[in-house]
Amino acid sequence: MSLYYRWRKFEEDEDRPEKPRRVGVTEMRGPNHTLLIQNVLQDIFESMGQFVDGLKFSGGSHSLMPKSFLKQVIDMAHQHNVYVSTGDWAEHLIRKGPSAFKDYVEECKQMGFDTIELNVTSLEVPEETLLRYVRMIKSGGLKAKPQFAIKFNKSDIPTGRDRAFGAYIPPSPRSTEFVEDVDLLIRMAERCFEAGADMIMIDADDLCKQADSVRADIIAKVIGRLGLEKTMFEASNAKASEWFVKQYGPKVNLFVDHSQLMDLECLRGRNLGKNHTSVLGSPYFLF
Repeated sequence: MSLYYRWRKFEEDEDRPEKPRRVGVTEMRGPNHTLLIQNVLQDIFESMGQFVDGLKFSGGSHSLMPKSFLKQVIDMAHQHNVYVSTGDWAEHLIRKGPSAFKDYVEECKQMGFDTIELNVTSLEVPEETLLRYVRMIKSGGLKAKPQFAIKFNKSDIPTGRDRAFGAYIPPSPRSTEFVEDVDLLIRMAERCFEAGADMIMIDADDLCKQADSVRADIIAKVIGRLGLEKTMFEASNAKASEWFVKQYGPKVNLFVDHSQLMDLECLRGRNLGKNHTSVLGSPYFLF
């Protein structure tokens, strides 16, 4: 990443909004690969909590933690006005039967989670079932955030004759081929919003995983149709974050690793000094 930036700043009449924010949201991936997660998060919240809007437990890491410990972590996040998301774990509950998802929503609510994420690719459920899950989450008093990739299993993509509402679609064998279909992503996202979804997450795979191959055309189409406020993009590295902020300004919603928090806030326009590397706490890169 370049050492110096032309700072992107909010206008005088639109300072960086205080939490809870609707735009310019920064959700961070929790340090789930360390046994010192509680101490690490406490250090992050105390030193950079004003920059963090949400905490996501990636990869189902929360399912391996004792409930009492998990509750302490969630309560600590809430003390710093940080919402907590389950991450993409719901797909593993589906295998337990039809009632498992309802029980999962209730358990998440009791534990104090604020948002349940639905990984559409991993769920492998019909669209109507996905919408039903969104409604169940909302009925349970939590926020719903479906996560989409730009590629879909070929067997899930309706053909022209099958796109009519209510049309019978005979079951077809699962395909191993994944096909890019941005229009389908946008249509499904719009239906999720109609069902009550609060935000959608766009996965970095095949979109911006590598900074030198960002699919700017697809990102522009998604933002043009769905808007910035209800769309969050996964920025898998610091250069991807830089690209998003340079292209769409500080109001873009991003999901980043916890080690990128200060970088991202500098990019958003915090007046932390021209040489931003001087304000990065090196310990956060050791976890």
